[in-house]
Amino acid sequence: MPKLGMGPVRRNQLIEAAIASLHDHGLADTTVARIAMRAGVSPGIVHHYFKGKDDLLFATMRHLLSDLRAETVAGLSAAETPRARLSAIVHANFAPIQYSGQVMTAWLALYGAARHSAELNRLLRIYHARLHSNLKQALNLLHGPAEAEKLAIGVAALIDGVWLRAALTDDTGNRTAAIALVESYIDSRPVEV
Repeated sequence: MPKLGMGPVRRNQLIEAAIASLHDHGLADTTVARIAMRAGVSPGIVHHYFKGKDDLLFATMRHLLSDLRAETVAGLSAAETPRARLSAIVHANFAPIQYSGQVMTAWLALYGAARHSAELNRLLRIYHARLHSNLKQALNLLHGPAEAEKLAIGVAALIDGVWLRAALTDDTGNRTAAIALVESYIDSRPVEV
């Protein structure tokens, strides 16, 4: 097995420190110095791996999206029916790795920053397009194309809304209830195909 170089290890360490700093201090007060202190390195090390705070935030969002994608792909790979695919998508969005206080705070900060950053906004649009596409593909098999489009928008909005409410109220202990709420919405739609 090949050795993992220090670069990827250090980058992940700095991303985890950025997530923790966003949680503890918010976006405005998260600085390269605070991230470095949290990671136990000098600010120069941060600048060795990232151009600056914005570059590190971009890498942090990519990291969070990569975790979400891995959860989604694993769930979809195991799903044997269109309905199981929908459940896999819902579960991935509420996976423990995405539903922790630190990660939720980081997501909120990055969502807000995306309004003013073309790079972060592009990543956010990719996430929304991927979620919509995955939902629509599974829903199409159950409801047909016209209804699938409307339902995909509704399910995605419910996922984001339930997640956002939990993030804003720091209610991360109710992951099962969040999943059940989205699942019940999906099940309330009569299967037409």
